[in-house]
Amino acid sequence: MTARLELCGVSKSFGPIEVLHQVDFALYPGEVHALIGENGAGKSTMMKLLGGYLAPSAGSVRLDGHEVSFASGPAAEAEGVIVIHQEFNLAQDLTVADNIFLGREKGRFLLDHRAQRRATQELLDQLGSPIRPEARIRDLPVSDRQMVEIAKALSRNARVLIMDEPSAVLTTREVDVLFAQIERLRAAGVALLYTSHRLEEVSHLADRITVLRDGAVVRQTLRGALSEDGMATAMVGRELSDIYPARRHRSGDVVLEVRNFSVAPLVRDISFSLHRGEVLGISGLVGSGRTELAEGLVGLRPHSGEILREGLPCPIPSLQAAEAAGMAYLTEDRKERGLLLEKTLRENLTLSTLAAFGSPLISRDREEAALTKAIGDFDIRAKARGMKVGNLSGGNQQKLLLAKTMLPDPEIIVIDEPTRGIDIGTKSQIYHFIDSLARAGKSVIVISSDMPEILGLSDRVLVLRQGRLAGELAGDDISETALVRLIMGTSQDERSAEHA
Repeated sequence: MTARLELCGVSKSFGPIEVLHQVDFALYPGEVHALIGENGAGKSTMMKLLGGYLAPSAGSVRLDGHEVSFASGPAAEAEGVIVIHQEFNLAQDLTVADNIFLGREKGRFLLDHRAQRRATQELLDQLGSPIRPEARIRDLPVSDRQMVEIAKALSRNARVLIMDEPSAVLTTREVDVLFAQIERLRAAGVALLYTSHRLEEVSHLADRITVLRDGAVVRQTLRGALSEDGMATAMVGRELSDIYPARRHRSGDVVLEVRNFSVAPLVRDISFSLHRGEVLGISGLVGSGRTELAEGLVGLRPHSGEILREGLPCPIPSLQAAEAAGMAYLTEDRKERGLLLEKTLRENLTLSTLAAFGSPLISRDREEAALTKAIGDFDIRAKARGMKVGNLSGGNQQKLLLAKTMLPDPEIIVIDEPTRGIDIGTKSQIYHFIDSLARAGKSVIVISSDMPEILGLSDRVLVLRQGRLAGELAGDDISETALVRLIMGTSQDERSAEHA
């Protein structure tokens, strides 16, 4: 069978640095081909070459057996090559319908908004999504924005569909819908490229798997030939053991107490405590109020209730008040709310603590010294210190954001989705960073949609359901079964009460 789209001996250089080395890669009709590798392995560069956003430095791109040279991403789209980007490519102030048909508007002389909304509703119904076509993108949560990107791709009659981490921000139900659409497209003869750091998804979906490491293909195989452990080993080039640190079970005095805490309109009447040297996991479905609770705690959302620091009342009306109380927050959205992608590593690291680097003049030498320490402490891998943060891999962006969060040396750190969109090797590093904070006497709250992450990191787990505290697990009681029961509202106590 002739490949629908392929790279033949492709290399790609940026200046003197070659980031892809003579790569051969093919996508066939009716097949899901998974591309996996660590952050920085070259996956995004490969996808941009296939999607027309970059041109190869050597080798060729072929479509249906013929060499092509796409002038741009839209030129590739005109040939049926569609990319769902990991970074959303949406206009924030336009509606869902306007985004889906942007550049392909309906109507001969006047824009036919009604037809666009009707066609958008059909796409959203196909995805089982409650999103309204007239909703503005900026008002949607991250998971809904990803569904809009998927709907936009489905509207374009793809012959090749390239998906970069499409499930990273989706709920379990939305992932199931996505997989059903992938199966439909595969049956229709579409060639599909799927990248994900969730190796269980790769095992489930892929007909073929290509492993990329340091810009070169190190393994190509058929479905079933590699276990998840085998994939991880091929990605990082070494055996991965002890991905999670050993759970501690010991903790010190209470450093934070929250009483009858509410964040309108979702979080209601939550009470809990946090101990010194503890990792407290917060679990629950997307939409259960986890992020709203975290943002309320650090003053980013209006709230009611009482907060005590080491037994004393501690009102936190703003992020500045949280920082003064020794608290720090690492956002789930590093690209839009955590980092300035067009600025350098140094500028991002020190921006929120500039007063510590001199007044009225900032000491560049002290900033550079802080960056040198952060690069060493957090293993931040950058080709050049002066490069823009947007050109770092996702894992290194996350490590820089963690370094920025820790720069003022907070006592309590709230981390929302610590490893979203990050490869397994970097995940393990971040898990051990978090563990080292707890062992040094810091107190850490970790919010995560990843159940193994919650199970592997937490000394204690709080479960939220529909904005309320559904239960708490500690020590040896932390298990997948107990966690699922609380998340879904089928705990042992509730089931016993039902039969009483």
